[in-house]
Amino acid sequence: MSLPLRCLFVVVATLLAATPAAADPNRPNVLMIVGDDMAWTDFGFLGHEHVKTPNLDKLAQGGAVFPHGTVPTSLCRASLATLLTGLYAHQHKICCNDPPKGVDRTQMLPFLKHAPTIPRWLGEKGGYVSFQTGKFWEGHFSNGGFTDGMTKTGRHGEEGLVIGRQTLQPIYDFLDKAGDKPWFVWYAPMMPHTPHNPPAKYLDRYTKAGLNERLAKYYAMCEWFDDTCGQLLDHLDRKKLRENTLVLYVTDNGWIQSTGAPMAGEQFATRSKNTPYDGGVRTPIVLNWPGKVRPGKFDDAVSTIDLLPTVLSACGVAPPADLPGVDLYRVATGAAKLERPRVFGEIFLHDCVELGKPQLSLTHRWVREGKWKLIVPAAADKPVELFDLAADPHEKANLADKEADRIAALRKALDAWWTPR
Repeated sequence: MSLPLRCLFVVVATLLAATPAAADPNRPNVLMIVGDDMAWTDFGFLGHEHVKTPNLDKLAQGGAVFPHGTVPTSLCRASLATLLTGLYAHQHKICCNDPPKGVDRTQMLPFLKHAPTIPRWLGEKGGYVSFQTGKFWEGHFSNGGFTDGMTKTGRHGEEGLVIGRQTLQPIYDFLDKAGDKPWFVWYAPMMPHTPHNPPAKYLDRYTKAGLNERLAKYYAMCEWFDDTCGQLLDHLDRKKLRENTLVLYVTDNGWIQSTGAPMAGEQFATRSKNTPYDGGVRTPIVLNWPGKVRPGKFDDAVSTIDLLPTVLSACGVAPPADLPGVDLYRVATGAAKLERPRVFGEIFLHDCVELGKPQLSLTHRWVREGKWKLIVPAAADKPVELFDLAADPHEKANLADKEADRIAALRKALDAWWTPR
């Protein structure tokens, strides 16, 4: 072979090796639906007495449901960062919603900007295009690795927050623009998050049932959110995209609606959002991909740290090294069993004490193993709590004074996971 021809082959081979495996048309699209401030109890498919969620019920009926899913940190910004990175808050450093007083919030943005995220990894390793909508705390959508998006600046997501409440058209336009390229869509509307201002067609159902007004508005928001999910899934059906789309559902954190007399700042009850109790950290996780994911219920405790390796596995993209999560896609398709014995979590202050030092803002750590859950406060003078979630799913009976050996074993596992210093 002549030297010029040999050089040409080397150049072509190099280009092919550098080309992402993206061009494979059989790779699934991915739609991640993220509920915002919604209790793990408030779904039809989990048996709620009042809340109607027919579209999410249908998604769950045809998919793999993990009803004991958890978020490690039950505060929205930290939780969303975990969803995108597959890392715990003490690893990605986005632990709190707001920076310390006097510190500009733009100083928090580099943490996600330099982290491996689902859209960034899919784009670089798989040739995916991606679209951010709704809740996004990290400034410009590109900071999260998205190729396209709605949010340019702001605290909650600003421009992106019209999604769901006002329109779904930006997602439809993006899907048309994507053409034959595989895509990842982040649908994280600020729903059923406050303001609880549902249209009358949803609210009437709950007010007529004689429910507390504040509770009725929250339940109606849950149904409104579900309706937007149905509209989005119906659009995928009309565009004949559904058969090759992996749909995931999860909530960023729990919420227990306060029904007492409104007080300054009182929106949710204690033991819900931003606490280590299941009212804050528990969320159902649903995976649905027709013909690929086996419908069924998995009673294992799983975590949102698992969603990045799960998505990448389904898309045929190797994950970053040393991730703490596990691949739920292989579990949901019957190719593997979940063998992890426990899940962990951590709770932080709403406002950060010092950027980059999560241990200073820590309030609690928690661990769940089987039916047992241990909560350890960061303050040494506060008591630990132990709950039997099978007998006591709402964590009313602290069994810490009866299970010293069990507490010691769980505390050892918790400290091996992370000991703040």
